[in-house]
Amino acid sequence: MKVEKANPLPTGAGSAEISRENSISMTRKGQGKVLLVLGDPFSERIFFSSGIVSRLHRALGRRFQAVTINQKFDNRRWTGKTGIPDPVVEQSLLASRKPRLWQRVHARIDQYLDSRIGAYPLGIRFNMRHGFHIERMRPGHSNWFLDSDRIGPLPEWDILYRMMFWWLFSRLRYVEPGIMRLLREGVDILLLSNLQRPTMYRYLVAAQRFNVPVLGYVSSWDHLVGKGVVYPYGQRYIVQNDQMKNEIVRLHGIEAERVTVTGWPQTDVFAQPRLRRDFDTLLESFGLPVDHRSCVLVTGNTKTNAPYEPRFLERLVKWWRDTGADQRFNLIFRPHPKDIDWRERFASVADTPNFYIQPPSYTDMDVLALMLKHVDCVVTNAGTVLLDSLINDRPVVCVLYDEDAPEDEQHARKNVLGEHYRDLMESGAFYRAESFDEVTWAIERSLVQPDEQTVLRRKVVKKVVGVVDGQAAERVAQAFLNEIQAINQNKEE
Repeated sequence: MKVEKANPLPTGAGSAEISRENSISMTRKGQGKVLLVLGDPFSERIFFSSGIVSRLHRALGRRFQAVTINQKFDNRRWTGKTGIPDPVVEQSLLASRKPRLWQRVHARIDQYLDSRIGAYPLGIRFNMRHGFHIERMRPGHSNWFLDSDRIGPLPEWDILYRMMFWWLFSRLRYVEPGIMRLLREGVDILLLSNLQRPTMYRYLVAAQRFNVPVLGYVSSWDHLVGKGVVYPYGQRYIVQNDQMKNEIVRLHGIEAERVTVTGWPQTDVFAQPRLRRDFDTLLESFGLPVDHRSCVLVTGNTKTNAPYEPRFLERLVKWWRDTGADQRFNLIFRPHPKDIDWRERFASVADTPNFYIQPPSYTDMDVLALMLKHVDCVVTNAGTVLLDSLINDRPVVCVLYDEDAPEDEQHARKNVLGEHYRDLMESGAFYRAESFDEVTWAIERSLVQPDEQTVLRRKVVKKVVGVVDGQAAERVAQAFLNEIQAINQNKEE
């Protein structure tokens, strides 16, 4: 749907390289801050670990400030890597004095309307309009974009859809005084690490009120086809590949000239060399044998998406032990980073000899990269790790069934039905396992013929991920800096 834009901002200066001298002059000429809002742990990890934050800080100096919405933000882990001398501000610290009565009333009204016509009701309607994730939607789903109860009370009329869209980013909405003061007191430009995160909308509304230009990064390959609508008034949109550019233009009405394709910064970590001896050291730290036997990595999904995963892992570990496969290859299980109940869910196999369960983490990308460079097979259902494995040219077994689930439950299969999985599922770049026997057959096949699908893996990575050359983070930072320079030049003129 094409959304009419009010007071469109000037477009940027393309992708030309900015010299160090231009970056310094940009810093001196600007009066206000360039504010980066880190919207969630996933994009926070990418922006810090790939060096985007450090690049922006070096170019902008004191103009640069970052705010994190993540209440579990680990300043000690990240800021030492970026060179930022001061802690990143946590959004919770922006709160000041107690809101006044009229502000509290405004907040309550906004909260009431948001639950009925806001981000999730509109996001669900967007999905239904385009047929995204229809098979996965159900009442009470823990993923609110899939919870059909949240569609709201209004009829599904086109005029009401447009009114809901207008209200979502309207200047009439409530914004916390701390955020308002932050943008009012000298913020020239707003950068977002996750453009579609509902928690970011307060910043977008405040930017509307104070005419602050917005430069937004689309955080993941699946966000444009299932994670809500896109703020239409941004000056620059940064996406990972040409397919996402087509989606943001076709589905969200953003003009192509406002979109920059950069590649996926998470892939930069995979471009670095990873030595086998470092992998052996990692295995030793896991308490696993280091005798150059093969190694199979099993990766988990969320509890919501894979409720029967513990039963699958139990059966897989039993097969591994009973058939003597434990003498031929190590087995490692990596739970999903969001799996806070992992100890209880997988307690039955936790003490199995030569089997290791990693504690879930958002911040161990170096560890994941090392494993994906050297493991001999990856067993997974869906998610980013499926792409990560293909990028690293690992044989992959995609599990498409739920162990011991009732016949009417098909979580594993539904997890790969999204629009963004279409090219992957049609690629033939990995083994599709629809039963346990097919899982074990595919594992054994991967260990014997690891190069069987190499050509297909490379082909689908090029199509779905784009360029993988270790320079994506540099291009993301440069896209931001190019646009900042253009905004500064426009102000001078």
